[in-house]
Amino acid sequence: MPRKSASAWSTALLTAVGPCVWGTTYLVTTELLPPQRPLFAALARALPAGLIALVLGRTLPRGVWWWRSAILGLLNIGLFFPLLFLSAYRLPGGVAATVGAVSPLLVALIAIGLLGEHPNRWRLLWGVAAVGGVGLMVLRLDAGFDALGLLAALGGVASMATGTVLVKRWGLPEGVGPVSLTGWQLTAGGLVLLPITLAVEGPPPVLDGGAWVGLLWLGLIGGLLAYILWFRGLGRLPVGAASFLPLLSPVVATLLGWSVLGQALTAVQLLGFLIALVAVSAAQYAGPPRPRSLAGPGAATAVHGDDQHDRHDGMQAEQDAHRGNAGRPQWAQGGDQGDRHREDGPDRQRLGGHALQ
Repeated sequence: MPRKSASAWSTALLTAVGPCVWGTTYLVTTELLPPQRPLFAALARALPAGLIALVLGRTLPRGVWWWRSAILGLLNIGLFFPLLFLSAYRLPGGVAATVGAVSPLLVALIAIGLLGEHPNRWRLLWGVAAVGGVGLMVLRLDAGFDALGLLAALGGVASMATGTVLVKRWGLPEGVGPVSLTGWQLTAGGLVLLPITLAVEGPPPVLDGGAWVGLLWLGLIGGLLAYILWFRGLGRLPVGAASFLPLLSPVVATLLGWSVLGQALTAVQLLGFLIALVAVSAAQYAGPPRPRSLAGPGAATAVHGDDQHDRHDGMQAEQDAHRGNAGRPQWAQGGDQGDRHREDGPDRQRLGGHALQ
């Protein structure tokens, strides 16, 4: 198995901060925010943070990036959030979280069409294992199923997965960094959510001190900071490896349910917890290379395409730590290079049952 450089691991760990922070969203929402106002919570997290990012980035989209930003904002924020909350209200939390765990497999499927990347067997196997691990961790035997809720959950996963792959495909225009990209998407998604929230939930509710603390956390940390780190990482990591990192959200949510709310943590849940963590870690590798003797004399490049792509991203991350690339933001290096070097590539029953991003 090819070794992953320290710089590449640091990129993966920094990117993982985003999904870990998203794992706190359900706790903050249920404990601090006004009840039964999911769209308001989503809007309050997206739009103010997006406007702040626009000020910090001091760059507006140009040319094709107006419609690209609108599409990404719709997929990653404006469409994803309502579908996520709808599934949470109609499904037991464990069912919704387990459906969400198929995200790496869906990303791999979408990447075939949008990136021309074919998933390798290693990450496919760990993707299946991750679904099982999250299911053991959060799924209950008495869980019920609702057709609309299932469709909403699948739609939300598909929306976010498509947005993830498109971010990787399009990269960024010259001179633009992840702060601006985050601002474009959060603002676009927030503007989509604004009329929907006012139509469905009416004016904003009266907020107490705890609600303001919760909104500041969701907006500044769970929105602004988490998405900046996430989109930065998408530009540097192979899309197959990055797609496993959101599985850390239900892991963090389960730990918070146990440590903060005093929810029981069974041996089966601990097993699922371990499987999910191993799957996320193992997926950061491209997998063990096949012996050359089995690949045939003319197939060495195809067999090791995944390894070459991951080694390329690792080398690029090391180079970016020492020098920049003329006329191009460092964070986006993996975006276009990924086009050339392809890898085969929220029900309160239990906090860990559904980790809102």
